[in-house]
Amino acid sequence: MPKVSIAVQSYKNPEMLSLCLKSVQKYCVDLDYELIVADGETGNDTKMMMREDFPNVIFIPHKDNVGFGKMVNACIDRAVGEYVFFINFDTILEKDTVGKFIAFMDANPKIGLAGPKQKNFNGKYENTRFRFYQPQTILYRRTFLKRFAFAKKHLAYFEMEDIHSSKPYSVDWVIGSAMFVRKAAMEKVGKMDSRFFMYMEDVDWCRRFWEKGYIVCYNPQITMYHFYGKGSAKGGLRGLLFNKLTWVHISSGIKYFRKYHNKPMPRIIKI
Repeated sequence: MPKVSIAVQSYKNPEMLSLCLKSVQKYCVDLDYELIVADGETGNDTKMMMREDFPNVIFIPHKDNVGFGKMVNACIDRAVGEYVFFINFDTILEKDTVGKFIAFMDANPKIGLAGPKQKNFNGKYENTRFRFYQPQTILYRRTFLKRFAFAKKHLAYFEMEDIHSSKPYSVDWVIGSAMFVRKAAMEKVGKMDSRFFMYMEDVDWCRRFWEKGYIVCYNPQITMYHFYGKGSAKGGLRGLLFNKLTWVHISSGIKYFRKYHNKPMPRIIKI
């Protein structure tokens, strides 16, 4: 059994996927790992690339765009490692990303899920850890209301701007572009909720880890690259009306709040 399963979720970008997989092969050469790719709406160019360039990778193509959660779950079905590192195809590992995660998780058995510090390819670090959504959060983030003081205060709290630690610390949730998960914990928590086609599935999953008594952690001492596209972040009235991804985000938010209506917030344990 490999120590870690590295599970990549991909969608219609074989060039970026190739860079991601090559970074795994380069920086994990001395580790005991398996590599899995779940791809949505798979084209012939991706199939050919995987067959010719990455024949030893477990490849799970999908005819349709099945959504992020279902691709994660497809990887879960195949993964056999003690840990599973879920990453997006638009991420690039650094030399010690996986090795540091293994050592960190081995030393902290109460942590079920952890996320790294992620930076864009221009070197700018992106915020990838948050507190749980409240109903107004999406509205404040996606409309002109973000300009007002009350919204800025709310969003600063949501984005954890009050925390500036260089050490690992507990967070409500981390974004799904990079999640290092303990498989034994994942088996108790269950798969991602596939009712979320896109957005909020990572929030929901982290919340369920907390509900099962596992710590969700952000480790700023572990870093990697992520091409952070922000496809749904076009603000203002025009963005709200015409950006499809914004409406997908809102729809997922409605599903999330319906799911947890009248349910208590999980207890967040500090580490």
